[in-house]
Amino acid sequence: MKNYIKIIFKYSLVFGLLIVSGSCNDYLEKSPDSDIAPEEAFKNFENFQGFTEELYQCIPDFTNGYWTNSWNWGEDEIQSTARDFHFICKIDKGDFWGWQSEYDGWQAGWMNRRDVTTKDPTGNERFKKDLWTLGWAGIRKANIGLANIDKMTEYTQEEKDLIKGQLLFFRGWFHFEFMQYFGGLPYIDQILPSDQPLRLPRLSYQECADKAAADFRAAADLLPVNWDNTTIGKRTLGKNELRINKIMALGYLGKNYLWAGSPLMNKVSTGNATYNAEYCKKAASAFAELLSITESGTSQYKLMPFAKYSENFYTTGSNWKMPGGTEAIFRGPYWGANGSNWGTSKQYQPAPQICDGDVKFLPTANYVDNYGMANGKPIKDITQADPDSGYDPRYPWKGRDPRFYNDIVFDGVKCVTGSMPAAEEANRYANLYTNGSYRNISTGSRTGYLLYKFIPRSANKFDDGFGYGNNLNIHLPWMRLSDIYLMYAEAAAQGYNSPSGKDPKYSGTAVDAINVIRDRAGVGHVATEFLGSVDSFMNEVRRERAVELSFEGHRFNDLRRWLLLTQSPYTIKKSVEFDRAAPFDATKPNENRVINIREEVILVRNFSDKHYWLPLKNADVNMYLEFSQNPGW
Repeated sequence: MKNYIKIIFKYSLVFGLLIVSGSCNDYLEKSPDSDIAPEEAFKNFENFQGFTEELYQCIPDFTNGYWTNSWNWGEDEIQSTARDFHFICKIDKGDFWGWQSEYDGWQAGWMNRRDVTTKDPTGNERFKKDLWTLGWAGIRKANIGLANIDKMTEYTQEEKDLIKGQLLFFRGWFHFEFMQYFGGLPYIDQILPSDQPLRLPRLSYQECADKAAADFRAAADLLPVNWDNTTIGKRTLGKNELRINKIMALGYLGKNYLWAGSPLMNKVSTGNATYNAEYCKKAASAFAELLSITESGTSQYKLMPFAKYSENFYTTGSNWKMPGGTEAIFRGPYWGANGSNWGTSKQYQPAPQICDGDVKFLPTANYVDNYGMANGKPIKDITQADPDSGYDPRYPWKGRDPRFYNDIVFDGVKCVTGSMPAAEEANRYANLYTNGSYRNISTGSRTGYLLYKFIPRSANKFDDGFGYGNNLNIHLPWMRLSDIYLMYAEAAAQGYNSPSGKDPKYSGTAVDAINVIRDRAGVGHVATEFLGSVDSFMNEVRRERAVELSFEGHRFNDLRRWLLLTQSPYTIKKSVEFDRAAPFDATKPNENRVINIREEVILVRNFSDKHYWLPLKNADVNMYLEFSQNPGW
């Protein structure tokens, strides 16, 4: 850490940020290697924005950072057995050191990489981006900018506010990302002198969160909702989607407060392993402010219609258009959209049946059980009939939440549309029953399901949906609007101790927010039986987060902050086992009957309390006494 946070960047004026349809050159006035005096670097918006743009390049792309990519580390996903170098495999064994480059021989992880350089953060090499190295460098750079804000002598107030707001946001964001994995850290809000020893103590989680909140709040007050509506933003009209704005700052202000108020963070800060109502109220207030803007129709953000739901995550045949649409709030840039064609797009299909490659990521059966029925009711036990919800174990794929059919491939689903050699025709439909051809623990499905949330059905070696000519671009957002609704529901319920809890300045209640998301998908509202208490309601909040935000990288941190990571059944990964019953109708897979349905345990994670936090690097905790290692590591 010491080396990272003390790096002084050259004041490069390069504007290398790839935004939606291409790079904008409006601020590109000098070569990337220009060394100039601070007075020149910061004197006007064009120069200062060129300096600030490098912060965007410090955001890692967890979706496409390697040939295959791992970002789901809860009980939601399991990897095929052909390889074991990804962090998820190490987590399953309780080895949390694996996030560090020293323990990652393949350098496949997006949190830390050996070859990352802070000397040229504007580089467009996706394999050389990580959170740890560039996060500390980003904090350093934000502090340099803020320390020199008064050197901006040729400016309008709008221009100065835009610069300062971006710098404050990034300082808060990098700290927040570190905090959620490692706990309270020193909050570095000034340039650290290189000629003095480090003695900054680790703050408590909530102390650190309060400082991040101050940065996010100040950023929200300075930034516009939409850069397109500003004078300076009109220079890059239509190409401002990734620029930090008020909605992003409010979103992370609320998320930061909700995390600070969650049981894990409240426990390590106060000793109380329950929600902190005051922090939850602050979170609800920030989310309410955001939603009041988006629901007024005065912003560029709204929920995508369910017919275009997949465009949140991937686009195809759209000239490499960045996914996200009107729902993605915070996204990082990408470096060569075609990169997802050769990695992420091939990590979900069974090989060699319909794809190549040996690293496959599968949804666990126990997690897929969260996808309840279309009427909004949960499935209590997949082996038992439930007259209340309408679930029938003889027809387990029938009448399910529409997101189940969008996200999950189950037995009998058609996976190949085009022509196939006669010898391979039997693999046109997903053979996911026990001992079916798609069931291969090495390079196929270990669980009885496949995940297709982030790829089209055409992504196979016969239809060639991942071929260059189809322009498949997979790029997941860090935050989207549906998450804001779900975080508001949790914060309002816990802050005001009721499923009908609400922020005083916003009309929607906690349960209303859940139902907004369900309405979009065509799912029944939260049933009355879950509205009698906050504890009962939280079961549906957690399940809704599990379904709506499935496999987007949220589950691991959710389980941790809820203090559920070490608790059964959240330590268990299962497969679904069954036999097909005749007759089998390939045209209506959801109506096919099965027999002998059951779930079998694949593995059980042996976790203890130390696994609620990732271990810091030994080299860093040995720098000085006040920077201590996380307990148990």
